[in-house]
Amino acid sequence: MKHVSTALTIAGTDPSGGAGIQADLKTFQELKSYGMSVITSVVAQNTTGVQNVHHLPIDMIKQQLDSVISDIPVHACKTGMIANRDMMEVIAGYVSELDASYVMDPVMVATSGDSLIDQDSRLFLRENLLPLTTLVTPNIPEAEFITGNTIETTDDMKQAAETIVKNFGAGAALIKGGHMSGSAVDFLYDGMDIKTFSADRMNTNNTHGTGCTYSAAITAFLGQGIALQDAISQAKRFITAAIKHSFSLGSGNGPTNHWADREEVIL
Repeated sequence: MKHVSTALTIAGTDPSGGAGIQADLKTFQELKSYGMSVITSVVAQNTTGVQNVHHLPIDMIKQQLDSVISDIPVHACKTGMIANRDMMEVIAGYVSELDASYVMDPVMVATSGDSLIDQDSRLFLRENLLPLTTLVTPNIPEAEFITGNTIETTDDMKQAAETIVKNFGAGAALIKGGHMSGSAVDFLYDGMDIKTFSADRMNTNNTHGTGCTYSAAITAFLGQGIALQDAISQAKRFITAAIKHSFSLGSGNGPTNHWADREEVIL
């Protein structure tokens, strides 16, 4: 019987299809992982921003997690938008019991600039979820919040990655350079060394869901047994192609292309 790799995403929705659960599942499918999902919040959003959010009851989140975990093995999981502390407490309990790689995309602010979680939740995420991670993938504003330090240079990014691992207990930290100028450079600190992942910067506003897609790709590859650095390298190729061939859909920041030029992606 053929081995099937599985990946679970725990996050909010995006009915316009570019971010959140929808982007994660598209990514898992493209990378040949069997995708599963637990919805935390139903979000009314599109390329222009977030219009409304409905948080699911905690019992419903628990029941979704129980349904998945009791039936199908989870080889890797990721979290995206987790809106409040009650949700985080529940999810932390389940993630800590999984024998699976855990990737955290610490979603705090949407591409459009809308705040997605409250201050108390940000603190709980930093203090209680970070130590459970295999990898956390903050952009620069998220890394600034986690560390409490301003990030203006690539040296600041490297220092932030080290701080998140050494001071806050993350398994590894990948600081994404999308908010910097020049090449799109990300820095990984894995507890031993700094590794650099670089790609050409694309001149496009179609960046809706890039963080979701990038972290989902890493999750898929980790679930397939690929080592962390190789998983990030292949995911970087995937997201770069997805941005390069992105769509001019909608009136705001258009979505990435999850099936972009598959020949550019190492599978």
